Amino acid sequence: MRFKIVKYTIILLIILIALIVLSSAIGAANLSIKLTLKTLGSIIPGIKNLINASDISPQDIKVIFDIRLPRIFTAIIVGIALSSSGVIFQGVFRNPMADPYIIGVSAGAAFGATIGLLFAGNIKLISLSTTSIFAFLGAIGTTFLIYNISKIKGKISVLTLLLSGVALSSLLTSIISFIMIYRTQDLAKVYFWIMGGLSNSSWTNFMTVMPVIVIIMAASSFFMRDLNVMSLGDERANQLGVQTEKLKQVLLILASIMTAAAVSVSGIIGFVGLITPHIMRMIVGPDHKILYPTAAISGGIVLLLSDTIARIILSPREIPVGIITSIIGVPFFIYLLVKSKRQVF
Repeated sequence: MRFKIVKYTIILLIILIALIVLSSAIGAANLSIKLTLKTLGSIIPGIKNLINASDISPQDIKVIFDIRLPRIFTAIIVGIALSSSGVIFQGVFRNPMADPYIIGVSAGAAFGATIGLLFAGNIKLISLSTTSIFAFLGAIGTTFLIYNISKIKGKISVLTLLLSGVALSSLLTSIISFIMIYRTQDLAKVYFWIMGGLSNSSWTNFMTVMPVIVIIMAASSFFMRDLNVMSLGDERANQLGVQTEKLKQVLLILASIMTAAAVSVSGIIGFVGLITPHIMRMIVGPDHKILYPTAAISGGIVLLLSDTIARIILSPREIPVGIITSIIGVPFFIYLLVKSKRQVF
């Protein structure tokens, strides 16, 4: 199994590195792959002394290091967070249709971001903008509210969790719609954030959310064996020594915080947390100890590829990356529905 993890991880990392170089090169100002490699290599210790940087202009360095790389790494870390959360939610609910937004994280983030965009002042906290702060707080607040509604005698009712998530999401969406009608002049601002995008990415945003996501991913990885056992059913898992209720609570909280951190800097980017775990499950199998790390890297690849397409498809204009992921994700989602329907009948 260890060999299998290493093999798939190396393959995915090679694809990711190649995509980083390609994404760094293309855009409104196209650069050659050779120049991009030289520019990227000029900051790597041990390599930069071997590179002749005389033909690298300050403008090229600014384009790559100050504009494209922050966006690239933000796309990667957000994709990793959404895909990792998707694996956890699908495992906990034992439902292939589950995604990181299923219990209202996206609606809470959208509500918080709307308040931050339209009513809060231009303040910053730990380098995050008002919008990002309010989006994170909205996502976390909604998640814990739904979590507490669903908790009955120390146990989480999955059905109540899902129903309360749907109900509260509908309520928050209605409030957002009312606010958008009330503040028609700011409609485009709110709508663009809700569609999801990485145009405002920066090194400070990346460095703020990256440690949170990495720490939660590392903590969650210790529970993948238990998640495998839980796939046998709660009763069987309890017999095998897994405390299923406690496991659900811990994993749902960790995955929700990871998702909240991601959407606070990217807006609501759909389908990455749904389709990526499925694709990797088809390739590597259902073992969460292999699926979790490979799906995480694949999530970074999927979102980076989608964002690169969003940047160049209407260059020099760009479209929200959420549109691209939806165009890719909706047909796949329909395929899953048809497949599950065939299995039932």
